[in-house]
Amino acid sequence: MSSKNPRRAAFDILLRIEKEKSFADILIDHELSKDIIKGADRGLLTELVYGVLRRQGTLDYIISQFSKQRPEKLELFVRLLLRLGIYQCFFLDRVPVSAAVNETVNLAKELAPRASGFINAVLRNADRGRDTIAYPDRAERPAEYLAARYSHPAWLAQQWCDQLGLEAAEELAAAMSEPPPLTVRVNTLRITREELIQRLAGEGVSCSATSWSPDGIRLNQSGQITRLPSFRDGLFTVQDESSQLAPLFLAPGKGERVLDACAAPGGKTTQIAQLMQDSGEIYACDVNNKKLRLIKETCDRLGINSVRTFTMDATAPSNAIKETTFHRILVDAPCSGLGVIRRNPEGKWSKSGDDLLQLARTQVSILENLCRYLEPKGTILYATCSTSVQENEYVVDSFLAQHPEFVVEDLRPLFPQYAPLFTERGFFRSWPHRDGMDGFFSARLKRK
Repeated sequence: MSSKNPRRAAFDILLRIEKEKSFADILIDHELSKDIIKGADRGLLTELVYGVLRRQGTLDYIISQFSKQRPEKLELFVRLLLRLGIYQCFFLDRVPVSAAVNETVNLAKELAPRASGFINAVLRNADRGRDTIAYPDRAERPAEYLAARYSHPAWLAQQWCDQLGLEAAEELAAAMSEPPPLTVRVNTLRITREELIQRLAGEGVSCSATSWSPDGIRLNQSGQITRLPSFRDGLFTVQDESSQLAPLFLAPGKGERVLDACAAPGGKTTQIAQLMQDSGEIYACDVNNKKLRLIKETCDRLGINSVRTFTMDATAPSNAIKETTFHRILVDAPCSGLGVIRRNPEGKWSKSGDDLLQLARTQVSILENLCRYLEPKGTILYATCSTSVQENEYVVDSFLAQHPEFVVEDLRPLFPQYAPLFTERGFFRSWPHRDGMDGFFSARLKRK
């Protein structure tokens, strides 16, 4: 991936994602860090990779309309080249169709020369026939319609229809296909939100305060965040607004002992420290020792001293915490990530509905294991970035069925200022199409 051509670099990244199940953000950051791709081409590379991943289902559906072979039957190189070409023709207004076709065909001559004529024909036929594309009937086959029109797995589209009804499911599907907002959290140990907004404006960043989080700022344009002086000075960290609300619902107090059981990369950990005014003890644990370095680096940059990191499998008893008990425990459980697929679109193509059952079992086992470390009258906040009921309400109910010493705390009377974000059972549940945040879930459990 050393080419100066952003289309070739995008192809190489998409190929690695297909073959190695790699993460798009890591591969893009690695490519851009070489500083070989310059200027506007850096933005084009990012747009092509994320755009193709977000719209992959729709791109394949369009290809199927103009190719005698179904996309899944095509050679991988050919399929990826067609996706890149179709994406530019249909979804990139600033790239002329002629340029999109020519650039893709030139790339095909280099990477798949025998298929270059076929690729040229499919792209030109798709452009000429774009008004003839017929999507599945919305009323008779709603899940298939949403899957093809907005590029999501059919099983997920069906799940959204069952949860929300077709109208809201379509709004959600549309929102999940768009680029997400970029939100940061102010380091209130060093600066106020109003002061940081002024500081960012002075650094040429257009931004505004978030609607729900008292410490959030939405950046309308920023360039590379890590190069901003305010980032280097530890005045903020990147964190979506929905994620910023979970520590607020945990409500840690000064001097308490808190466990963040699945802590990496540390956004919520450092927010808990801020809420505690960097006092007390915060145990930040994760099963991946390498990811703990991210937490330490963030704490150092933000000037936080109350966090201790440990390697720990949250599903099993650990020597890291031994006989320690905690006033509060945050379980930001490993999940499907269905609520953040607009940020990590590669994830939606590597999962199936069957995966949710295994994830739910793991989530229950984490709660089962960690509840023993909670003090009497202590609080557990269970959270996921998933939209599925199976990973959220069902997990909470399964845990409560085995642990009558715990009860759900209704968040509505505790946090009335967030009332529109709570469900009828007092859980927090945010939706991108409704709230402008990632899909997130939180339930507060208290030991009697």
